[in-house]
Amino acid sequence: MGEIEAQESWGFDTRAIHAGQEPDPTTGAVVPPISLSTTFAQDGVGNTKGFEYSRSGNPTRTAYETQIAALEGATHGLAFASGLAAEDNILRLFKAGDRVLLGNDAYGGTYRLISKVHTHLPWTAVDLLDVDALAASWPKDTKLVWLETPTNPLLRCFDIEAICALAHERGAVVVVDNTFATPYLQQPLSLGADLVVHSATKYLGGHSDVVGGFAAANDDDIAQRLRFTQNAAGAVPSPFDCYLALRGAKTLAVRMERHCSNARSIVDVLIGHKAVERVLYPQLPDHPGHRAAAKQMRDFGGMVSFTLRAGQAAALRVAAATELFTLGESLGAVESLIEHPGQMTHASAAGSPLEVPDNLLRLSVGIETAADLVADLAQALEQA
Repeated sequence: MGEIEAQESWGFDTRAIHAGQEPDPTTGAVVPPISLSTTFAQDGVGNTKGFEYSRSGNPTRTAYETQIAALEGATHGLAFASGLAAEDNILRLFKAGDRVLLGNDAYGGTYRLISKVHTHLPWTAVDLLDVDALAASWPKDTKLVWLETPTNPLLRCFDIEAICALAHERGAVVVVDNTFATPYLQQPLSLGADLVVHSATKYLGGHSDVVGGFAAANDDDIAQRLRFTQNAAGAVPSPFDCYLALRGAKTLAVRMERHCSNARSIVDVLIGHKAVERVLYPQLPDHPGHRAAAKQMRDFGGMVSFTLRAGQAAALRVAAATELFTLGESLGAVESLIEHPGQMTHASAAGSPLEVPDNLLRLSVGIETAADLVADLAQALEQA
């Protein structure tokens, strides 16, 4: 059995630990070395051992790209210096006048990048929950559908397979931001997506110690064009960053299982609490897109959002009162975080169709002892 065939037959956890990570042939080192060299010796002009300059390719980055591509079920994986760098390179694939359909709930940085930087690309914010309505109002110049599921921060979930079928029928490419779900919970390429993008800073790295981005694809032409812009624009991660992300992703499966179970414990506290107006979590039967999430996800994730009955002031008081939930931006790491999206991660969306409620709090539920997290949130809610 060849290496590729073996990796295809391996389970997710095995691929996370072994894909792209064979023992070093020189020393036998089990952990892939951090290759810090910026240049590589050639046996003759143009005769390389696979690497020539570290912006174009690096052994540590190759190991990491192979690992995450294997987890996404992709034939191509490309690492970037940040999630937004990955998104920027994807958007460079499109020409002036190509319209982007962006879900009306999305990461504020994505909205800023599309609306303020790639201004040559017209965009429309749409409700992706109703595929029939989307088909009826489809702009003819649409070339790209940008799909987050679950979304940031309202955790709406969209039917990837149905949206991809519609988009491909209309000649559009579909990019799925899989940051919240991770490849452990959801694999968009198998559902028809053309590209998957990640902020590797979040669950892939998992330890709040590395910034990175990732894109994965099965289409050879898309991957070739994206690799050209990766090299030409140069927003690549350092070898040390690749090592940290690769190391973090080895434990993705076991971490996600704990994130999900802890999130359910938090949801149980929030539901029915007198201070809470609404709980947003994909497992709840009345959650927008619950059916889609149940169909396409292994579990429902470690992110929980909720709104406070007493408004923004109450939300800010609760955010300031937690002890184990650290008040801070980002998500997806081993420690629990709490944030107020309206004034933090989504401030750039204020006044736009993507503006978020001002009484909303978002939790990134970590892997601490569930009872401790429950107690911390319960005492904080008393401040509402």
